[in-house]
Amino acid sequence: MNIDWKDALGALKASGTIPIDNSPEPVEENNAHPAIQKTPLKVVIDRKGRKGKTATIIEGFTGSVEQLEELAKILKQKLGTGGSARSGEILIQGERKTDVINILRSLGYKAN
Repeated sequence: MNIDWKDALGALKASGTIPIDNSPEPVEENNAHPAIQKTPLKVVIDRKGRKGKTATIIEGFTGSVEQLEELAKILKQKLGTGGSARSGEILIQGERKTDVINILRSLGYKAN
């Protein structure tokens, strides 16, 4: 016996098992950055106090410590490099200014 899916669906709608309204139910999104800051982040290259090694520093972050650490984690994963987050700054190892700016912009941040 072959049942047409359209007939079966129509029967379920007629019985009230499935609502006729086709609008999707709202889905909660788990956004890593619920409140993107409005002030731009400053991305600079620094060598001072690092034994000549280059680091990319992201300054001006105004969110919570957890948000700062989460953003640092995302940047480190996308860049495949090490780094740290402390006192409102994110340090990324290496000279990756353009890459960092592109990632921050794709996440919705203003960066220069």
